[in-house]
Amino acid sequence: MREQSAIVLPSSAQVPRGVFAPGHLGELGRYLPVELVDEVLAESRTVQRRLRLLPSRVGVYFLLALSLFPSLGYARVWDKLTAGLPDGGHARPSEKALRDLRRRVGPAPLKTLFEIVAGPLGQPRTPGVCYRRWRTVAFDGCSSVKAPDQERNLNWLGKSRTRLGWAGYPMIRLMALCETGTRGLLGAVFGPAEHGEGFYARQLLHLLSPRTLLLADRGFDANDFLQAVAHTGSQLLIRLNPRRRPAVLAALPDGSYLTLIGPLKIRIIDAEISMTTSDGRHVSDHYRLATTLLDHRSDPAATLVRLYHERWEIESAFYALRHTLADGQILRSADPTGLEQEVWAQLTLYQVLRTAMVDAVESVAGTDPDRASFTIALEAARDHVVRGPDPLREGAIGTVGRIGRAVLAGLLPKRRPRTCNRKVKAPMSRYYSRLTDPRPRSSSTIEALDCKIHQAPSAQPPPKTTAPGDGRRAGRGPGRTGEGQRNRTLQLMRTAPQATWKSCDLARSLGYSNIHSFRASMTRWTAEGLIRKVGRGTYMLEEGWTSPNLTDRVTR
Repeated sequence: MREQSAIVLPSSAQVPRGVFAPGHLGELGRYLPVELVDEVLAESRTVQRRLRLLPSRVGVYFLLALSLFPSLGYARVWDKLTAGLPDGGHARPSEKALRDLRRRVGPAPLKTLFEIVAGPLGQPRTPGVCYRRWRTVAFDGCSSVKAPDQERNLNWLGKSRTRLGWAGYPMIRLMALCETGTRGLLGAVFGPAEHGEGFYARQLLHLLSPRTLLLADRGFDANDFLQAVAHTGSQLLIRLNPRRRPAVLAALPDGSYLTLIGPLKIRIIDAEISMTTSDGRHVSDHYRLATTLLDHRSDPAATLVRLYHERWEIESAFYALRHTLADGQILRSADPTGLEQEVWAQLTLYQVLRTAMVDAVESVAGTDPDRASFTIALEAARDHVVRGPDPLREGAIGTVGRIGRAVLAGLLPKRRPRTCNRKVKAPMSRYYSRLTDPRPRSSSTIEALDCKIHQAPSAQPPPKTTAPGDGRRAGRGPGRTGEGQRNRTLQLMRTAPQATWKSCDLARSLGYSNIHSFRASMTRWTAEGLIRKVGRGTYMLEEGWTSPNLTDRVTR
């Protein structure tokens, strides 16, 4: 995996002149030099056939500038690009000419540029980038990218239906793989919101490697997705849906336990996180995490629960992309090709801004990238576009330019422990149920935070008891839930892992008198892949559940 994906303009680079002069991005040109743009245009076969007033290279930088100034029209953005040019006298093209330039360039060069600059930004030594030897990354989707309500956009994207009616605008679902330590993007895909997050996330699995640790929420806990992530060699730490109750294969000393999800060996951590806010409010929530980090000695359960909180960094990345960079604006284009071009340009610009921020904080040892302000970097980049493309004047010599110095001068304070109600203030919000969120409506300081690890459900059969005069309820005392019944059954079958078992013999051994109910449970466990039916009322353990000493096989 690349340790640094940025391309820095050499100090000997020349400032573009003549018709190419408006093709610049101020100091950000250090990361998108004209040589790179020319190569991308040649590869995508979008170089102009005849050299006129608007070359294709200028078109690429103009598209990036449109993302840098999302609230301005074409003519005003062009004025920004030409305001600081040293020779002056550049003709101001019409808006139609600039629209034609966009069509000629197309989305392919912008997509290629993003794929070049995308990648991990922080060095392993940078605070927050790695957990042990793994670089922490996160999957998540954003479905708030709004497109104009035009017929061609509707044919591609459609409209989402909410509980109160149809959404006002077509929505693009953006899926990204983010480096949590720096909030840089390793990759991104997008398309109609009708496809789920898992559909798009599978298109980014090739970016995972044995050097990454994936953090993800409950939307990515499908069995086949977990197996696909593990197949890449990446470790994972994913929150499970609370309705999922995996069987206990082996209990570990820290309260976590091992299980199998299909052929994949997984460690489950059940934790209760409680916090007390400054106004005396007490809030708690249950987390059930699944991880391929199986060794409780090197990766204690409490450590992994705290690490999972890093997943939320991708939400901050989406906020910077959609609300700070794009200013919450609706995209400009009235057709799918233009929308693709715009989104790739936004993603490219976002990534080079993050690169400049990481370069700045890494120049001061021990500085956490969380303290770098995206707003400061963005405003500095906008100012330097207006000043012009001179790399020597903008401080291109050295690792930290004027954008970096502005970031270092305005470092944010260390993050404070705070919480508030997560609520979307929209009359047609899909998150209506969050109106009952117990967290405070305004940001409050967290005075105390406690993480309690629940012990693994017991797999040992309790003493048999029989209620006098009620034989049908024999052995159904406190704690005998369906989950405990399953774990005790598997534990008993593992005492003779290669043997076949009659359902009536199992029920009798475990003290269950309701044979019909127990047989129904056996059928359900067969469908879950825990056991398999080999004859009439006869079962045996599935392969993978037959080792009696699974904890001996746990590796670091």
